[in-house]
Amino acid sequence: MKNFSNKYMFLYSAALVAVVAVLLAFVAMSLKERQDKNIRNEKMQSLLKSIDIVVEADGAEAAYMQYFKQELTVKTDGSIVTDYPVEEFAKMPADRAFNVKLRDEQKRGDEGAFPVYVFEKDGQTGYVIPMQGNGLWGAVYANVALQADLNTIIGVTFSHDSETPGLGDKITTPEFQAQFVGKQILDENGQVVSVKVKKNADKGSMHEVDAISGGTMTSNGVDAMLLADLGRYQKFIDSRRSGMQVEEAEVPADLIAQEMTEEEIEKEEGKEANNE
Repeated sequence: MKNFSNKYMFLYSAALVAVVAVLLAFVAMSLKERQDKNIRNEKMQSLLKSIDIVVEADGAEAAYMQYFKQELTVKTDGSIVTDYPVEEFAKMPADRAFNVKLRDEQKRGDEGAFPVYVFEKDGQTGYVIPMQGNGLWGAVYANVALQADLNTIIGVTFSHDSETPGLGDKITTPEFQAQFVGKQILDENGQVVSVKVKKNADKGSMHEVDAISGGTMTSNGVDAMLLADLGRYQKFIDSRRSGMQVEEAEVPADLIAQEMTEEEIEKEEGKEANNE
């Protein structure tokens, strides 16, 4: 049996490690584009699911461009930082809402730029607000879809990194998520109060849903996430709702003309009475 020197063994091991490293790097680079596409598809599928559109991964991009019309990023003072129409997915700029890393923006506080997705479905406009918070063991995520009033929830999706199977991970179940549909995030004064996740929630309340049995810490994390992340959009919501109220208060031109005519008639009648 041939004996190899320590030097030979060392050089052989180093060469083997180098070859393996090169091969792994090559495989990683080769798969990166596919992995990135899978991540994009999963994100689009989650956004679509929040507005009750369920598609396979290979149809996610087409469906996303069909239903989502604008991507905004906004600051906590309500100002819009970026506003891009959803057209050709691959050509969108790097600062588009879709590419925002929520955790990074949360760390920036009031200087952060937070994403808002504008969609159209069944002739109605709505908004999806993405969120990220902390569960028991890791990050939890949500997409909350709102009607045009930026108040009434029409759908939600929740996901997580590592919540406890059979307990905290139940935030992803249809049963838990369905509770949020029809709930409202604003009080009677238009202030964000969110939807509280609590034990023995009041079924008649517009601002409460039942927490997960056995998943108290995850439920608390979801509750905190909803309140904190929705709160960042208070002034944006105020500005949009104010704009809607102005539009609703506008009087059609033909009605204005009619009112003016009635006023003129009253003046004429007054003149006639004075002449008599």
